[in-house]
Amino acid sequence: MNQDEILKTNKHYWDTYADLWSGATALPDYGVHFVTEDELHLFEAVAGKKILEICFGSGHSLKYLADRNALELWGVDISHKQLENAERYLRENGYHANLICSPMEAEIDIPKDYFDFVYSIYGIGWTTDLDGTFQKIASYLKKDGIFIFSWHHTLNYCIAWSCENRKNVYENDPLVMNKSYFDESYFRIPIDGSEILLCNRKISTYVNALAKAGFVIEQMVEQTDDATMQAKGDISTKAKKRKCFRFRFCSRQENYREKPNDQRGECIIE
Repeated sequence: MNQDEILKTNKHYWDTYADLWSGATALPDYGVHFVTEDELHLFEAVAGKKILEICFGSGHSLKYLADRNALELWGVDISHKQLENAERYLRENGYHANLICSPMEAEIDIPKDYFDFVYSIYGIGWTTDLDGTFQKIASYLKKDGIFIFSWHHTLNYCIAWSCENRKNVYENDPLVMNKSYFDESYFRIPIDGSEILLCNRKISTYVNALAKAGFVIEQMVEQTDDATMQAKGDISTKAKKRKCFRFRFCSRQENYREKPNDQRGECIIE
């Protein structure tokens, strides 16, 4: 499966169905059944800062940071429809952002060594070139810049999941491993009468790509939200799966290019 086919398929989906996802998985949320920014406080220092979002979607995360006095907003997304929706949403709330329609893997006219924060909420896993994307993000950041991103844990598509039916699958109640953790090939997921193409990268793939791009991992945390963990009785299949094993993780990272050791960057992966 080549890169052009993957990008074309996924762009078509988002251009067609963007309206269905307006406001979904946006700050303060990092993902479904995951602890939120209200608990993690990764964006506490955004006031007066220059911000770039990778895969900005409907613009809700940018608005969240604008409400917290971010100085300058930028965003990149593959979908023209997402860009239109985000521009309208931000404008209706009195904000403006420099939004660019482009694959994150492409050479984009974005300032280098410019941003205090680059982040992506549940978007980074769509890239077809993880190494190249992380290297580009590193080039956008100032030397003391912060990179934050969230994405599903690799085990999500390895345990009790059917790509063909796009739902969790249980065998006599327990969770069953039904896909190899080491299989990073692309697969099709039917959705909304269309389809998307994704791959399931190992945790080490993310870690090694980050290291190659000049980021240093500072901390990793796997955490499902307390409400889900404490839930009892008849709960959704998604909640059941997350309750059976804590499969979210986050890491703090440092863009260390010619940077003193006491200057920290952060990254969260879900």
